[in-house]
Parts: sequence; C-alpha cells; structure tokens
Amino acid sequence: MSWSRFRRLCAAVLLATGVLTVPGTAQAAPVSCEDVYVPVSILLLPQTVYGRLCTPEGARTVMVLVPGSTYTSHYWDIDTRPENSFRRSMNQAGLATLTVDRLGTGRSSKPLSALVSTVTEADAVHGVVQRVRGRFDRVVIGGHSLGSAISILEAGRYRDVAGVLLTGFTPRLDVVSAVPVFASLIPATLEPQFAGLDPGYLTTSPGTRYSSFHAPGVVQEDLIADDERTKSVVSVAEPVDTIVLNNYVLPAALAIRAPVMLVMADGDEHFCGPPLGSDCSSPEALKASEAHYYADGVRLDTYVLRGYGHSFNYAPNAPDYHAAVAIWANSLN
Repeated sequence: MSWSRFRRLCAAVLLATGVLTVPGTAQAAPVSCEDVYVPVSILLLPQTVYGRLCTPEGARTVMVLVPGSTYTSHYWDIDTRPENSFRRSMNQAGLATLTVDRLGTGRSSKPLSALVSTVTEADAVHGVVQRVRGRFDRVVIGGHSLGSAISILEAGRYRDVAGVLLTGFTPRLDVVSAVPVFASLIPATLEPQFAGLDPGYLTTSPGTRYSSFHAPGVVQEDLIADDERTKSVVSVAEPVDTIVLNNYVLPAALAIRAPVMLVMADGDEHFCGPPLGSDCSSPEALKASEAHYYADGVRLDTYVLRGYGHSFNYAPNAPDYHAAVAIWANSLN
C-alpha cells in the first residue's frame, strides 16, 4: 500500500466519528516561500493584504490563515522555536499555507481604524481567498481567536472554501473572564513601534501577554518574550465586535456548508468553562457543546489541547494539534 493511500485510510478512521483525539504523522516535501500582496477594497477604498505563501512541491490544498487580535502572521510561524510553527507543520504535511496580516497590522495596509471591523476584515480575506483559488484545487480558511470569527464570516457569506479551521474561538465568549484582557489594551500610539497609526488602534500593555494569552500554561520566557516583541494592534471596533459577535457569527456559522474543525485549549478561560463558556473538557464534550451552531449535516471535527491557554501555538505540545489538523485537512475532498 502506498504512503498516501495509507495516510488517507488513517484519516478516514480517525475522522469517522467527527472527533479527533490523536495526532497523525506527515511526510516532508520541498517548500518554496514567497511574499504576496493582494489588492482588496473595504468600503470601496483600495487596500493591500500582505501574506507569506509557502508551497510544498505538488501541494493541491492551500490554507489561508488569519491571526487574532494583536497578532500578525507571525503567530502561525513562530521562528524562535520551529516545532511551534504551525506553518512549518502544515508544509511538512504537504499543505500550502498563506499566512496573512490583518488590515491594520504587519505589512498590510493601515486604513483609518474606524474602517476596520470583523466584517470589513472578512471582506478583505475573501479577496485573498479569491486570489489563490485558481492556483490550488482546494482553499481552506483558518483563524485564531478574532481570526476565527473573521473566517466564519467569510466562509458563511461567500461559501468559497473547502474547509474551515477554527482555533481559540467559539461563539460563547466568557465576557467576565475577557474583561481583564480588554482592560489591558492601550492606544497603540503610546508605543514607538506603532508610530503613525491613529488613536483608534489598540495594543496590549507591556508585560501582560502571559496573563492575557498564555496562562495557565507553563511559563516559557523565550516564547513570552517573542510574543511581546512581535505583538501588533487591533482596532477599537474589533474588541467591541468580539463582545457582540453573535449578531454576525451565529447566522454566518449556520450558513457554512464546508467541513469545520474546531480546536480549543482546555485552559482557555476566555471561551471555555462554566457557566458562560464552552465545554472544552474533551473533544466529545466540545463537539456536543458546539454542534448546534452549525447546520445539520455539516461535518464538525473537534480537538482539545491540554494544559494551555488562549494562544496555544506557543504551547509545548502544540505539535500534537498541528498533526491532527494536518490529518483533517488532508482528508478533505
């Protein structure tokens, strides 16, 4: 039996119940990377979304990956510790990746903050999806946190993707737990690296990244320092959207027709745990907790990473969930 056929068989067995509980293995391939600048528009104004496209030889599926609030595309490719790089893991599994900077962040355009919301971000990401559709057989959209909400909006509105990967987000935001995170946001103009942005862009206060995004995970000083060094911004509208996202996300989630994979960390107090959050105690419990947000017949796979908080690409065991995602993505038709 060939390797590719064996891998598809393993994926079919693991995914038959719609619940992923164990990681798989992947096969490395030569990878080429390039910078991509995609012209888009929001509210009829021209903008540019930056992305880093990395393509293994022979890749037929590309994952468009959207980072969360105060993160850039770096979240998907943590270079200080290669085993924590989601991008690298997907490429080794034969999947192309396009890691993007949201509008207002990184090397993407920086419009007036008042124009940047989850809705306009989703429209911009749609332009990116359209850009790569002709180059690959399948496009999978994926996000972390706010990037997951953006991915839901794009996939539900346009139905132009073969799969939807959601990490660090459910529609059940625990607002009480999230209050300290919102309270830690300060005008980005107070920090020199964000000079030139208007006061409607926010970033996290110095020294708050661990408590906001990593607790209760083990303290890894080098990775926390990396997170602080590479932190970015979010518009005022986007945290507000996060609080009232159900007005947008719930109808969009119900409109999705592509397979969905949901990955959460059991220590993510922003979205997990009673009484307001989702049940992240196990993959089975997470699926039971979230299945009603999606239409009947939509394939929903779930995975729970143990022992970390919200930004779990930094977790020591992040490669476990990377492997599970690779199996899922490679099983899509």
